[in-house]
Amino acid sequence: MQTMTLILFAATVLPLILTPGPDMLFVASQALSGGAGAGLRGTAGVCLGYVVHSAFVALGLAAVIAASPLLFEALRWLGVGYLVYLAVKLLQSAMRPGGVALAAVAGGASLRRGFLTAFLNPKGMMIYFAILPQFMTHDANAALQAVLLSAIFVALCGLVYTVLSLTIAGLGRRGGISDRSRRVVEGSAGGLLIVAAGFMAAR
Repeated sequence: MQTMTLILFAATVLPLILTPGPDMLFVASQALSGGAGAGLRGTAGVCLGYVVHSAFVALGLAAVIAASPLLFEALRWLGVGYLVYLAVKLLQSAMRPGGVALAAVAGGASLRRGFLTAFLNPKGMMIYFAILPQFMTHDANAALQAVLLSAIFVALCGLVYTVLSLTIAGLGRRGGISDRSRRVVEGSAGGLLIVAAGFMAAR
């Protein structure tokens, strides 16, 4: 593929990545409630979710999902339900007194939740399926082109969400965090996930 095509693709998808949505709000909530480590693990999980989407595109499975409104709706509402579940857990924790150290966030939880948040986000898959073909040519291997373009998308996601995680964690770690602050932080994180679920439900 030509370098200019790759640059144009990157310039096209970057504004989409920078637009607040379920993935960005999830990563922000993790960094807010669990610090940089949780935010970075959430970022890695989101990127892994999009790697799976990349495989779907390369194999043509996204076309099957796009052709099945029932399957699309089921996937969308499953994603909404999962985000609401995470939000409820955070809000319940915020209502309980007693400090919980940020380091207590399970190492694999943010990674797993990030993966599911991205994987269960049908809009992400549909953007993949709708935009990638516009930058592919018929005289080259379609699967290889899809993998290359997807790698650019995933790399940009990783970069943007890493910067977001470090920025939010840095702001949240000035001084220690009291129980009151912890409850406010977890309540805010839960609220962010409710907003993310609303974005998905409103589509």
